[in-house]
Amino acid sequence: MAEDDGPRRGAGQPDRVDIPDALSSLTRRLREAEHFLGRDGLLERRTELEKAASEPGLWDDADHARQVTTELGQVNEDIELLAGLSEKLSDADTLNLLIEEESDDSLRPEVEEVLGDLDRRLSALELRSLFAGPYDNGDAVAEIHAGAGGTDAQDWAEMMLRMYTRWAERRGFDIEVEEATPGQEAGLLSATFIVKGRYAFGLLAAERGVHRLVRISPFDAQHRRQTSFASLDVVPFLEDVSDEVEIDEKDLRIDTYRSSGAGGQHVNKTDSAVRLTHLPTGIVVSCQNQRSQHQNKAKAMQVLGAKLAERQRAEHQATLDQLSGDRTDNAWGNQIRSYVLAPYQLVKDLRTNEETGNVEAVLDGDLDAFVEAELRRGAEVRRNND
Repeated sequence: MAEDDGPRRGAGQPDRVDIPDALSSLTRRLREAEHFLGRDGLLERRTELEKAASEPGLWDDADHARQVTTELGQVNEDIELLAGLSEKLSDADTLNLLIEEESDDSLRPEVEEVLGDLDRRLSALELRSLFAGPYDNGDAVAEIHAGAGGTDAQDWAEMMLRMYTRWAERRGFDIEVEEATPGQEAGLLSATFIVKGRYAFGLLAAERGVHRLVRISPFDAQHRRQTSFASLDVVPFLEDVSDEVEIDEKDLRIDTYRSSGAGGQHVNKTDSAVRLTHLPTGIVVSCQNQRSQHQNKAKAMQVLGAKLAERQRAEHQATLDQLSGDRTDNAWGNQIRSYVLAPYQLVKDLRTNEETGNVEAVLDGDLDAFVEAELRRGAEVRRNND
């Protein structure tokens, strides 16, 4: 007979939690989080920002005022987060003392629930220690392009846009689709969207690359299996890049055209969509979902500025992949991840080997496990290269 491993719950139920060990581990992790977030520095910075925010002439410079208030909000958020975790950990420790002193296990389920919540919240917080880039905590401009695979690839590009839209919504990010070019028969040839939220760029950058879909084609009368490709590219989005790049309108070709697709009552009524071509670099940016030609041009200029700033930063790097990532063909052999719907169900990331059989959940925006695995892989590569 096998030796008993210790107290257990009923069959199919989770193992009994060793509360003292869990408390010790969570305490260590919280201290590490306080260290990498720089808790003492945050407290000092809050004092400085509160003083700046109370200056009578703060809003004389609206851009500066927004920077101050935004940073103050983020600093307060981090301080309150750490304080909340510390308080919750202290409550769990107090409840555990009651269990030990009174030999009463009736409080155990409550303590275990608190410990599980702390573990999840600390895991989310620990992701921040994996970010290394100067723009990781900011917004992102993302582009999806259909690749090899014809109509199926264009349909896949539209599926990817929905997938990242749902992912952004799950995380509480704002998402603005600035341009979507319909495919010849279905789907999209390309789409440009802006994701706004803390760490949007750092998270989305982990998804940059070619994505491969394998399925029974809904566009094939013989119902054959089809492989198609679409790519995601991501650059940092800054509200103002004037300090980094200067755009001369003489270097631009500006085309206007009638908007197409979803976007509100103004769409398809006037030539409000704007396409900018930056002649020195060949970079093309389109915007069609604002309410007027003027607004579309202003947004397109922001996106163009982000792309030019990215290009300029990349030129000063030893390698292009620190911020802009490796550019690869949108076809066979270059995919970072495969999404297989037939003959079996599997999503597998080829960089990290992270995988799941729940393809529908992934296509509905459940991407966090893949994002986290790639962030951890990137952090490990940096450690090995140091």
